[in-house]
Amino acid sequence: LCFSIFTLGKKKMKTRRSTINNKSHKRLRQYKMSLKKNVNLTSFCLMFEMKLSPFSKCLCSLCAAGQLVFEDFLRTEYSEENLLFWLACEDYKMTSETERAAAAQRIYTEFVQVDALRQINIDCVTRGEISENISQPGPNCFDRAQRLIYSLMENDCYPRFLKSEIYQALLEQAEQQ
Repeated sequence: LCFSIFTLGKKKMKTRRSTINNKSHKRLRQYKMSLKKNVNLTSFCLMFEMKLSPFSKCLCSLCAAGQLVFEDFLRTEYSEENLLFWLACEDYKMTSETERAAAAQRIYTEFVQVDALRQINIDCVTRGEISENISQPGPNCFDRAQRLIYSLMENDCYPRFLKSEIYQALLEQAEQQ
């Protein structure tokens, strides 16, 4: 995944981080309003990088604004932990060696352990390997799990996102600009 940093002039794009479940129409209106107010959204990530084609082909081309929309979509499907885990792993790779153990423990507690609040869906072998290595985590401690989660998002969640009302409304709005 390659989420680029995206700003609107001097202020970053803001979206309300609330559960959408039965509020999808309200959320859709919020995105439309956000697009209307922020036409200089670098034309909504440069029209999602030239008429949305890379965005619609590959999960890896999501800009920061697209990432927020995708995260909200995942929340409606009760699977936002996938993206949050992936992002936590990316941050973990940048963590200094002195802070690595604490960061690994936070990721493990939040996403990997069996009773985690945001438990990710990985096979027991991968979960077991992480559990065995968590006391002395290396920089690649979560790589296998991260690849599995990326694959799950790319092949399962992301295609559904591209067919979602939220994405279709954004596509329509971007094409009108």
